[in-house]
Amino acid sequence: MIRRNVVSSNHLHSLLSGLRIMAARLRPCIGLVLGAALLSGCAQEPVIHAPSRYAAYARLIPPDRLLTLSDGARIPVRIWPAKGPEKGRILALHGFNDSRDAWEFSAPAFAASGFTVWAPDQRGFGAAPERAGWDGTERLVKDAREELMQMARESATAFGHIPVWLMGESMGGAVAMLAASGPQAPSMAGVILLAPAVWNLGPIGRLPAHLLADIAPEGALSGHELPVHVVATNNIAALRRLYFDPLTLHITHFRALRGLVDLMAQASHAAKSQHVPTLVIYGDRDQFVPPEAMAHAWRHFPAEVRRDLIPGGHHLLLRDREGGRVVDDILSWLDHPDAPLPSGGDVSAAVWAAENGAQPDGPAQGAVQPFPLLPSRLDGAVAP
Repeated sequence: MIRRNVVSSNHLHSLLSGLRIMAARLRPCIGLVLGAALLSGCAQEPVIHAPSRYAAYARLIPPDRLLTLSDGARIPVRIWPAKGPEKGRILALHGFNDSRDAWEFSAPAFAASGFTVWAPDQRGFGAAPERAGWDGTERLVKDAREELMQMARESATAFGHIPVWLMGESMGGAVAMLAASGPQAPSMAGVILLAPAVWNLGPIGRLPAHLLADIAPEGALSGHELPVHVVATNNIAALRRLYFDPLTLHITHFRALRGLVDLMAQASHAAKSQHVPTLVIYGDRDQFVPPEAMAHAWRHFPAEVRRDLIPGGHHLLLRDREGGRVVDDILSWLDHPDAPLPSGGDVSAAVWAAENGAQPDGPAQGAVQPFPLLPSRLDGAVAP
């Protein structure tokens, strides 16, 4: 059951690595792409039956409210209100095939420290409109901006506005990067990026996803079709929750996969445009975002972007057994953005940056530099 939890609930990791394999063999083996399209009809969203001992992991928690966006879409949101005086509000964006429940392990700690957390289902995921579909990067970014502005409007008090932050994990981090950059970016106190999906596969690497989506747009894969096994977190409770959660998607339609790889490329290019206060966090056992991809992003982030490396951290950093270290770093940065991070992630980040050529272009005086001892690469996890 553990292996099933790891692979099935996080099949995206297998799919992206598989794309690189297919791209490498595309010229001599175009049949791989056609074969995948033909087999795609076999992949259907499974009905997950939780054994009685795992019933708690399969609970469906209703949203606390619905946000109505400019196109009339109604977005479910879970809210963890701040305990005591409210210091600020955080809009938290989940990753690919995940849902608003992604934050239930960490949000209580933020709330206990005075930060209200709003966690929406992103469009196409959870219980949001267009489940299992893809409305486009532009729509996801517009949604995030509208949600942030609505949260900001409601944060107004007699003494002014409470600060609002944008936080994103994996795909949510990529959306946050785009939402926080450009002339249409709303005002915000800052951005927290948790293992943001900045893996630019390149034109050849993206080609299989585009071909599959063009040939069979309604086709889908589960990830079981590929010989790649990766671990998203070392927390078995979090993996079980992700697997049995009725909001989790267990298959990926080709059109959504195409959208994701294009989103990641855009986020990679947007690294140089992150000019709001930003904390970016990465784990050296992340088996989704490869070290080269993160090093490229760290190299192009402005020097003032704060880098944090979590030794032993997996892709789902806040859900790791040691996720408290990440929470402590975020809370420290929110309260005291110039103070050393409690985990020592500043030092780790600086070491890795030096070892991997990830120092920011034109480092500013006194800027904190990056690090990770990064893990096995995804391609290294592929059976020969």
